[in-house]
Amino acid sequence: MKKVLILYGWHASPSPHWQDWLARELVSRGYIVAFPQLSDPLEPKKEQWLCEARELIDELKPDIVICHSLGNILWWHLCNEGLSLHVRRLLMVAPPRDLREYREIASFFPVEIPKNLFTKESLLVTSDDDPYLNKSEGIRFARALNVKHKVFQNMGHINTESGYGAWPWVLEWVESQKKRPEREKCLNF
Repeated sequence: MKKVLILYGWHASPSPHWQDWLARELVSRGYIVAFPQLSDPLEPKKEQWLCEARELIDELKPDIVICHSLGNILWWHLCNEGLSLHVRRLLMVAPPRDLREYREIASFFPVEIPKNLFTKESLLVTSDDDPYLNKSEGIRFARALNVKHKVFQNMGHINTESGYGAWPWVLEWVESQKKRPEREKCLNF
């Protein structure tokens, strides 16, 4: 049975966000899913989120980790500290550039790009019109992380505001092994 950890970003990912939708879909298909409600998602504290995430990772021992937005930055901090396990697959969706100008999340920045993502397979997914990470910044992240990269067109920050409640592509990605979902128009790098 596959175990999936879903890490949200700033403001969490309540319904109808795709992460909430994905968690429910995976549970209905027999996956063990952790979609933790981390402390104070409107004004998160890096050290508190790190502590909560470490405890959950040690307990769940996930096979797959899916991060959105600030959840990616949380994962990168965890990687920089060193993790006690390697996950099989990691999906990083819409990580933001350094957003220290936002007082509520300033404690998460800066973050060093990790040299080890503690995964066997990773994919970075960005959008060509994300207000928190432009296309060239996404390409730089992918190169620095040394990961495969998909740039979707016109998907904004890939959240509820940009129309992503149900997102079949991400469900296909979780369930795929060798076959990669290509349903939505994207640019491969």
